[in-house]
Amino acid sequence: MEEKRSIGDGVWYLVLLAWSATILFPIIWIFYGSLKTNREFFQDVWRFPETLNWVNYSKAWNEYGLGDSLLSTLYYVGASLVIGTLLTALNAYVLTRVEFRGRKLIWGTIMLSLFLPGINALVPQYILMRDLHLTNSLTGLVILDSIGENVFFLMLLAGFMQSLPKEVEESAFLDGASLTRVFVSIMLPLSMPGIVTVAIFKFLGLYNNFLGPFIYLSDPDKYTIGVAMYQAGLKMQFSADWVTLMAGVSIAMIPSVLIFVFFQRWIMEGATLGAVKG
Repeated sequence: MEEKRSIGDGVWYLVLLAWSATILFPIIWIFYGSLKTNREFFQDVWRFPETLNWVNYSKAWNEYGLGDSLLSTLYYVGASLVIGTLLTALNAYVLTRVEFRGRKLIWGTIMLSLFLPGINALVPQYILMRDLHLTNSLTGLVILDSIGENVFFLMLLAGFMQSLPKEVEESAFLDGASLTRVFVSIMLPLSMPGIVTVAIFKFLGLYNNFLGPFIYLSDPDKYTIGVAMYQAGLKMQFSADWVTLMAGVSIAMIPSVLIFVFFQRWIMEGATLGAVKG
């Protein structure tokens, strides 16, 4: 039997539809704008292009050095993602499943850090990175973003791990398994939906990270895609090649859009499973 939809459901449906339109419209507008000539763009920004100028994409790729930027981004995001996700899983396991003195104090300190704006750590972080000779280094950025734990991701994965039954873990200890073996062989596989969710959020955050690479990288050959597109935008002060810039923006959007489209089910399931179990 079908459920009757109320007027309120219809209103919410229209609100969500309008909200989706505000998100999708700029993306679509940038894409078809990237297929115009500059003359067509300045004549009418809303008119569709007469012919599809795919050459704008090759021009953006070569002029803005997007190939090198994507390679730098791949190393920075990939290494930070693997190391950071593993450390988050390890921290969440220790703080939720291992009993030790001072655990509540550590959790309280972590919760307290939520009230501190992250921008406050910018200056001491830069001084530390400079003294360790890690500025202008992609490896330095990897270290900074991997070790610097995000409280939101830690809380998300910790909540998921807390919902897992302790009986499986206790049975493994009775069979003689070590703490490391339990974590690797039992907790990691059982926590995989939550870990994948955290990894996706981390990827989107790292890929779209601008402030860190902008501050610490001074060599254009090491720029990540965000900094490279920022520098391309600065060139518009002296030129008006907006269609090429739009093509570059379209290229830069592809990885994050694909990740969200193909893994959105993992995001929804991983974010809610910990709340409904146990």
